[in-house]
Amino acid sequence: MKRTIRTTALTVGALITSLGLPAGTAHADTATTRIELRVLIVSDGGPATDAIAAELSAAGTPYTEVDLRQSGRPVIDAGFLADTVDGVPRARFQAVVLPNDNPFAANSPEMAALAAYEQTYAIPQVDAYTYARPEAGLQYPVFGGYSGSLDGVQAQVTTAGKAGPFGYLDGSVPFEDNSPDVGESYAYLSTPAAGADFTPYVDAPIPGQSTRGSLVGEYRHDGRRELVVTFVYNQYQEQFRLLARGIVEWMTGGVHLGASRNYFAVHVDDVLAGDDRWDTTLNCTPGDIDCPQGEGVANPIRMTPADVDYATDWETGRNFTLDLAYNGASSVDQREDNNGADPLADELVAERDRFRWINHTFTHAFLGCEQDTTVVPWKCATNTDGSTKWVSRTTIADEIAANRAWGQNAGLPLDDQELVTGEHSGLRISPQQPVDNPNLALALTDTGVAWLGSDNSREPDQRQAGPATTVPRYPMNVFYNAGKAAEEIDEYNWIYTGRAQGGSGICEDHPDTSTCLSAPLSTSTGYTDHIVPLETRIDLGHVLANDPKPHFIHQSNLAEERIAYPVLDGVLDGYDNLFADNTPVVNLRMKDIGIELRRRAAWKAAVGAGQVTAYRVGDTVTVQAPSGVAVTATMPTGTMNGTAGFGGAYAGGVSGWTAPGDTALTLGLPSSSPALSSTLDAARQPATSGAPDARVPVGVTEQVPYSPDN
Repeated sequence: MKRTIRTTALTVGALITSLGLPAGTAHADTATTRIELRVLIVSDGGPATDAIAAELSAAGTPYTEVDLRQSGRPVIDAGFLADTVDGVPRARFQAVVLPNDNPFAANSPEMAALAAYEQTYAIPQVDAYTYARPEAGLQYPVFGGYSGSLDGVQAQVTTAGKAGPFGYLDGSVPFEDNSPDVGESYAYLSTPAAGADFTPYVDAPIPGQSTRGSLVGEYRHDGRRELVVTFVYNQYQEQFRLLARGIVEWMTGGVHLGASRNYFAVHVDDVLAGDDRWDTTLNCTPGDIDCPQGEGVANPIRMTPADVDYATDWETGRNFTLDLAYNGASSVDQREDNNGADPLADELVAERDRFRWINHTFTHAFLGCEQDTTVVPWKCATNTDGSTKWVSRTTIADEIAANRAWGQNAGLPLDDQELVTGEHSGLRISPQQPVDNPNLALALTDTGVAWLGSDNSREPDQRQAGPATTVPRYPMNVFYNAGKAAEEIDEYNWIYTGRAQGGSGICEDHPDTSTCLSAPLSTSTGYTDHIVPLETRIDLGHVLANDPKPHFIHQSNLAEERIAYPVLDGVLDGYDNLFADNTPVVNLRMKDIGIELRRRAAWKAAVGAGQVTAYRVGDTVTVQAPSGVAVTATMPTGTMNGTAGFGGAYAGGVSGWTAPGDTALTLGLPSSSPALSSTLDAARQPATSGAPDARVPVGVTEQVPYSPDN
């Protein structure tokens, strides 16, 4: 690929004069300068700037985006970047993100304005994905470097990176290689240019060389600091997800609105019940509605006391707590059929404090419309006038209250505000029941339910259901009707292969389904070789995406061959291999996840409406949010909120929520926090030319991972 490198002799100083900016010398007085806690993203529509924008959005960090492709976009000049408020100089952005080190044409006044702004106010710049060249502090790759794919490469955080913005990582940064047929990454590996003040933070071995090349590094020059990233990525790829936190911490100095943590919670549904088993001959589940009535013989899967002991030992070894969603009537029935004996319930009750517990209704009844199961798929039964027959308010309330009473009698440590209905029933389900059962909200009010589990694959957004707020849960592709790997593989092959291969044809009817198979999996190795690594990657992707939503499996998956554990271990082992001890997995119960999601929604709405003001002057941060909206922020360790410390420790800093208030929040930064000023040489240097084409070559795809929601 041909690239043309241009230089220009036009100085930043000359352009500063032409733009009316202060010429020549010092940084602004950092003791009195007001720096807004907002990021400027200059985008060219590429995946790298989009990924950083997505990271800021997920964390709740305000940013302004200028799209260079839009004809009516704002002009980036001195007035756009800085002004005064009540006579105080104000920098309107605490950091600048560019698509590369200079996305403008040669001699651009906009690049000169940005350079002058960064010099004057010590504002850092992120080059989201740039070509390795001397203008970015690196040698051209042709001089002992490398340009090409990094699929499957293990990059590494350097000593400087661990001591700096990437100290939350254990060291390894693996680049995805999900498919041998698809190029998923492209990078430039290079060493610092002669005389450049360049510090690599993440590097990788240069093929055919004994040296390593920078992938992420800091370039300090002419009174400015740039984070130079020389690999392309999108917001879903693991390599970006691992480094995103560090990119944000670098450009904000660890002082910004919004927060990001790595969450993982696992709900185990149908505890105490027996889940119907997949029939490998009929390709359906006898006893469930996917099988025509009367076909096959039900052979349910139910945990044993030994499975409970295994679960508690596993929890201890992993320092992790499972959430058990239970159905009390199943134990009542078990005792009636076995002269009062239910060893499983006895063991669970004896170990009750080792788990968190969720009301899953007494009998696991379907609580939406009354189902007509004489047809496959089922449909809602109707009254003589054609209206839908709904399960009654009394029936729903009784299911909730009876199960709660069973749990209380057993001494389970319940939170009465939490509920997961059987199959998330009562909530709308397409196409059969496009609206909620109108009696559901009434019954939730009757029973004091405030948090209601929902299926993320149907409804990914949190919403109200009467008095309750939903908590979307990720279904894991470890099926409820499988206690053994062979059953899981058989059903997986049935679902995800074509009709000509003996499959269901779902993928032919819905080609956007991301887990489709080109050929059936091996009945002996398909689970360990394909399903486990794929599901692990999907679930770990959620963990790395600052996504607190819980995942759910079923008690059958903890029974017999205990097929859930390889996936759970894969997620937690993978996480432990990537992150330092100061960045643990956050394992919340359902109510706390709901609160986190609801706070985020209120905060995001306030930020999007321009109702949040935040700025830093010296070592003081001031935040004003609407009344009733909690503030979220990330600050250096030692930050004070009045006389109390702010937030909780995580990833080398502190972060968290404040209580909603009507007055401005004032935070005091520790004296060790990075100052706004810089000791960099402030001499004006020539403006660089526009960057050469740094786009990923034809034939390379920035592949989005498989989605669990299809």
